[in-house]
Amino acid sequence: MRGKQIGWIVLIALGLAAPFVVYPVLVMKILCFALFACAFNLLLGYTGLLSFGHAAFLGWAGYICGYVVKEMGWSPELGIVAGTASAAVLGFVFGSLAIRRAGIYFAMVTLALAQLMYFFALQFPFTGGEDGLQGVPRGHLLGFIDLANTTNMYYFVLAIFLGGFWLIDRAIHSPFGQVLKAIRENEPRAISLGYDVDRYKLLAFVLSAALSGLAGATKTLVYQLASLTDVHWHMSGEIVLMTLLGGMGTVFGPVVGAGVVVGLQNYGAELGQWVTVLTGLIFVICVLSFRRGIVGELAALIKRSGIRM
Repeated sequence: MRGKQIGWIVLIALGLAAPFVVYPVLVMKILCFALFACAFNLLLGYTGLLSFGHAAFLGWAGYICGYVVKEMGWSPELGIVAGTASAAVLGFVFGSLAIRRAGIYFAMVTLALAQLMYFFALQFPFTGGEDGLQGVPRGHLLGFIDLANTTNMYYFVLAIFLGGFWLIDRAIHSPFGQVLKAIRENEPRAISLGYDVDRYKLLAFVLSAALSGLAGATKTLVYQLASLTDVHWHMSGEIVLMTLLGGMGTVFGPVVGAGVVVGLQNYGAELGQWVTVLTGLIFVICVLSFRRGIVGELAALIKRSGIRM
């Protein structure tokens, strides 16, 4: 518990200080993807369900948020609520269909459904097609906080990330989270104990989808753009990479993984396509040398060293 509290203090301190050291928009991007990775980790790391369709929730929440804010004049907070709610509904539909299968079949069902949503995003007029939904105004939070100001926007994004991260942390360490871990470790045993496994899986899927949508809607306001990139299956692959690299099944692992991957993409941009090769090489090294991810290996090292946290 002490180690967890230290982790929270470090996370909040870094979050508050980051915009004075690093370009704020870059840190906002990291926070959005960190929340996305944490939401995905809730499904993969704690429930044992590998989804290849999570980009659909990120992207469509962004489109819905952008549309209601730009075309309907909604406030940014209502736009984020609308995007998150749409992702939750989409997650319920996806989950209701996907949980009927397991393993690779579950993954393929989610991928197929996500590709269907990618096609809709490409064809529907309100999404802007290949051009995306551009010029989304940030507006005024609560009617008086101007989010066009980068500092205001940053701390708004930080508050959203910390709120989402706290919710995930609470879910993981609640009785609900313990049931999810039981399902991951031994599903037949969980069934024999009387748990409605499909119901728990669906709840986890919807919660993960909603939080992914929260990240997507926030990202749209940050960049004032919703594009096909966020709905493409490549985005689902990236989030798997972030989660595994940081440490699947750990609380802070996805945050670290998102920071590493987004940082590489930003600072390695001058390398062009080689940054993809570099990211892949790091992933291979991670899989071969420290399979528990960065945070998982650090935790194991601390445990072996006898340091009490």
